[in-house]
Parts: sequence; structure tokens; C-alpha cells
Amino acid sequence: MKSAKFTTFAGIALALLLVLGFDSSVAAQGKSGGRGNSGNSGGGRPSGVGVDRGLGNASDRSGGRSDSGLGTASDRSNGRSDNGIDRARNGRQNGMNNIPTDNELNRYRGISRKLNTTPEVLRSQYEAALASNPNLKFGQFVAANMIADNLGARNSNITTSAILSGLQNGDSIGETLRDLGVSGDDAKRAEKEYKRQLKEAKRQN
Repeated sequence: MKSAKFTTFAGIALALLLVLGFDSSVAAQGKSGGRGNSGNSGGGRPSGVGVDRGLGNASDRSGGRSDSGLGTASDRSNGRSDNGIDRARNGRQNGMNNIPTDNELNRYRGISRKLNTTPEVLRSQYEAALASNPNLKFGQFVAANMIADNLGARNSNITTSAILSGLQNGDSIGETLRDLGVSGDDAKRAEKEYKRQLKEAKRQN
């Protein structure tokens, strides 16, 4: 008789332990936001590249509301928002196409020595500059560096970033130099001198 009671009591105790263990597991999962073993707490780098990064995640997390928002923006701007996104995508692709290969970099070894750097560093800096101006050409980037190096000692306004900013606004190097206080004749001479240095540096490669 005692053995039967003990068996019944043990069974009830085991059942209670199983129920309590299940409840604590559910509670823990709820506190973690249902992350499970994925290790993703909702942060981290969104998927996609460039202007498309995060658009897919935004749609899923908002239950499609972000898609509606994009559609509304497109309607209210008569499609201009779509055109802007397309231009950003195309511009980024054009910029990536302009990145010089290792073989093309060899042409700039002489000029990079004049700038006390290497062609590889110039290329890395150029890739960073493409984030602000996807239409920037590598030759323009090198010219901005060389002209700033040539004129910067005489005019503190002439810096690489100032010239790149002018190019980003759609101005030519000559126009940018004039806006920075260089006379028209001096701007022409600066561009001519850069071309001479570039030609000489290529012969020395």
C-alpha cells in the first residue's frame, strides 16, 4: 500500500517538474524575442548592396508597410523617387566599373611616388571617394591629388577634398580652382602642369 502511494506521489512530482520546465523554456524564449539559435537580435548589417541594402528586411519586418511607403513616395513625386534610386544604382555601378585593375595601376606608379604613396593606396582612397561621387573618374581623382599637391603650399584653399567637392557638384577642375580663388590663367597652367607630370611619370614606369 505504501509502495503504491509512493509511486503515485513520485509520478505527480515528475509531472510537475516537466510542466515547470516547459514554462521556463517558453518564458526564456519570449524574453529573447524568439531568436532561438539564429544569433540575430534584429540588428546587424541588413542584406543587399548600396541603395537596396535593407529594403527586403524592411518589408518583412513592417508587414509590407514599407513597400506601401515606397509606392506612396513614388506616386507623390510622379516617379521621381524611383528615378533617384535608379540613378544611385547606376551611378554606383558606373563608379565600380571605373576602378582600375592591377595592370592599369602600373601607369600611376610614377605619379604615386610624387605623392609619397602607392598606386594601391590611391585606388583604395578612390573607392572611398566613390561613395560621395559615383561618377568620379580615377583620372580626375589623381588629378585632384596632384593639383592640390602642386598648389596647396601657395594657396591653403586648394586641397584634394575641396577639388573633389567641386567635381561632385558637377564643376570641372578648372571651374573648381577658380571658385577656390585661383585665377583663370593659373588654373589652366595648373592643369597643364599636371598633364605634363603625368606624362613624364608614365615614361618613368
